[in-house]
Amino acid sequence: MDTRLPGPRGRSERGQGACCLRGPDGLHQTLPFDKLVQRATEEKHKEFFISEDEKYYLRSLGEDPRKDVADIRKQFPLLEEDIKFPKFFKEEQFFSSVFRISSPGLQLWTHYDVMDNFLIQVTGKKRVVLFSPRDAQYLYLAGTKSEVLDIDNPDLTKYPLFAKARRYECSLEAGDVLFIPALWFHNVISEEFGVGVNVFWKHLPPECYDKTDTYGNKDPTAASRAAQILDRALKTLSELPEEYRDFYARRMVLHIQDRAYSKNFE
Repeated sequence: MDTRLPGPRGRSERGQGACCLRGPDGLHQTLPFDKLVQRATEEKHKEFFISEDEKYYLRSLGEDPRKDVADIRKQFPLLEEDIKFPKFFKEEQFFSSVFRISSPGLQLWTHYDVMDNFLIQVTGKKRVVLFSPRDAQYLYLAGTKSEVLDIDNPDLTKYPLFAKARRYECSLEAGDVLFIPALWFHNVISEEFGVGVNVFWKHLPPECYDKTDTYGNKDPTAASRAAQILDRALKTLSELPEEYRDFYARRMVLHIQDRAYSKNFE
């Protein structure tokens, strides 16, 4: 179950709010907040929507998810005093604070965010596996996510290059805070029922970010424009015979490596 919690329907620290849940079939259900928490703590359910071992995941949203970012201080004001943001950035750099609840055994796929963030573990245990942005070529990306879902036992016949990716692994317990730099890929597994908060902030100039981004995962506007230009260039190359298309595509790759790859990370 992918559980999203918009502010107006879920603003209740006493368990009175209703949460909107989206299942794998795309159907939406609602569940009282206290029932959601109860189910999220269980490994086997007496009451369930699809199966007795289904997983629950809550991610808070802004008042209007299309316009507003998540901020625990607004959606859950009674929790504000319980969460102290690390003094690591200026207040004007703040982007969002995301409240999360997850079932034991729930795994979030390998992905990257475009902003620096802290993962604050309030209760429970998580295992976090990170990969450097330099290993993007080994992760079989589809957008911002890796296609390799089982990172512990990957299908190396289908994803042979994944074996070259270097993993960094850590465990989080209640009270721990993990700094996740922008563009670093991370895969998160809840080993127990867990409550956590992500705090995102803008470390680049504000004009670099997509103004319509309320989740903090849209690529910077310059990167998006460059990707569009590359798509047009590849479409133009498709007009050539295969041998020529291959040759000039390789030249383009070499040109990109020469002009855009950083020499500071060799």
